[in-house]
Amino acid sequence: MRGYRDLAELLRQQITSGEHPEGSTLPRIVDLIDAHGLSRQTVRDAIKELADEGLVVTMGKGGTVVRNRTRVKIPLNRYSRVLRPAGTKGPWETTCAEQGLDGRMKVVGVARLHATAELAALLDVPSGSDLVHRRRHAMLGENDVVQLQDAWYPADLVDQTELAGSAKVVGGVFGALVAAGHSPSSVSERVQSRMPTGVEASQLKISGKVPVIAVTRVTKNAEGRVLEVLQSTAPADRVELMYDDLPLE
Repeated sequence: MRGYRDLAELLRQQITSGEHPEGSTLPRIVDLIDAHGLSRQTVRDAIKELADEGLVVTMGKGGTVVRNRTRVKIPLNRYSRVLRPAGTKGPWETTCAEQGLDGRMKVVGVARLHATAELAALLDVPSGSDLVHRRRHAMLGENDVVQLQDAWYPADLVDQTELAGSAKVVGGVFGALVAAGHSPSSVSERVQSRMPTGVEASQLKISGKVPVIAVTRVTKNAEGRVLEVLQSTAPADRVELMYDDLPLE
């Protein structure tokens, strides 16, 4: 074995074949040095190449872990199926369950804030208006964060509802909006591909060279009032956005 590319290719093949399955830890650097007669820097360069490809994530003292790359298919019609209040699953949980995946939604934080100029434009409210900000992680299982979500709501719409509280909204936000008398009628989405910020890469446990898909969703009622602005970010190899059977006229 002559260099880091050879070692990277060997480890890549072992990961692809299942010899090192998702969630497993690669051999320690010292063990790879001994096994292949390479320098420490050469081994580090090989692991960095795999991390940049999104195959592994380095966990410090936790070693180098083979990354979970299970892809979640996210159809546009996920919203219409969760409009009825009293359901037990939101759009993410429903979509994952249909694919045999253990989808979970975790509330990271809820806060009141004043609308920046950018948020005010998206929500069609005056700059400085009171908003409720809900930060969530869309997950598979207990530890695998697939998508980061930040949602904002006009405070006058959601005050005195569970959307203003810190607890998880059982059944999803759309059902809660309907229960509060604010029925979603239309959804617009804008999709971008970009590189992650340092914070996003850390939370998603990816290298800063793994691209992400960033979606901005604006939800309105029948009168055109904006009920929610949601910004979500996920590694590009973890989600597949599906827009099937859209009308052409």
